[in-house]
Amino acid sequence: MNEAFKALADPTRRQILNLLRERDLTAGEIADHFQISKPSISHHLNLLKQAGLVIDKRQGQTIVYSLHTTVMEDVLGWMFSIMGKKDKEEQT
Repeated sequence: MNEAFKALADPTRRQILNLLRERDLTAGEIADHFQISKPSISHHLNLLKQAGLVIDKRQGQTIVYSLHTTVMEDVLGWMFSIMGKKDKEEQT
């Protein structure tokens, strides 16, 4: 989970996740939304993959990226559990 939080700390990677929330995309399609180099986009995608937030699938000559929703659910579940504990502490 530490890798996921490191990946989420960067605004570009959060934007990539927002794009992938709408639909699966190739690296080129993702890069079209940014004014940074394609190697930089690849670097961000690799960090998201290492964190388990993104998965890739080869489709012929291209690689398509999509959200790995299971890991996202785990991260969100942990965050909500922390928030629930904090709310209970504030009520006492």
